[in-house]
Amino acid sequence: MFTLRKATTADLKLIHELAQQIFPVTYKEILTAEQIDYMMEWMYSLDNLRKQMEEEGHVYFLAYDEHEAAGYVSVQPQGEDLFHLQKIYVLPRYQGAHCGSFLFREAIKYIKEVHPAPCLMELNVNRYNKALHFYERMGMRKLREGDFPIGNGYYMNDYIMGMEI
Repeated sequence: MFTLRKATTADLKLIHELAQQIFPVTYKEILTAEQIDYMMEWMYSLDNLRKQMEEEGHVYFLAYDEHEAAGYVSVQPQGEDLFHLQKIYVLPRYQGAHCGSFLFREAIKYIKEVHPAPCLMELNVNRYNKALHFYERMGMRKLREGDFPIGNGYYMNDYIMGMEI
């Protein structure tokens, strides 16, 4: 059974440390080591995490198994009736233990709390990421796909998935 806690800027180091354990493992068979390093800096440096929280409206939540952080999720409003599930990652030892589905449901619960009217939740997922099937099981569907430049000559080759909530 997992518990949830809303993250604050005091948790930036913890999110960064979790990302260091999760992100490279998740993408090692999809992306080059150089692109993983670039994306880690782009998304998970302490300065960029702070900017996400303080300036870009990302709200992070941490999942715990007793006293150990097991994963995190972040949600960002992107329009009047649109939210983006920016990140949802679980430590490898908790994958398959329903931590991801717990975080996914909690993200939806949060969106419904801050936006009771119907809205759309979208997310980007790499076209070759095995998490694609997880999102489909959670009720999301492919809306479109694209190759999105992220700098340094790198692209995110993603499906954009969505669901009405």
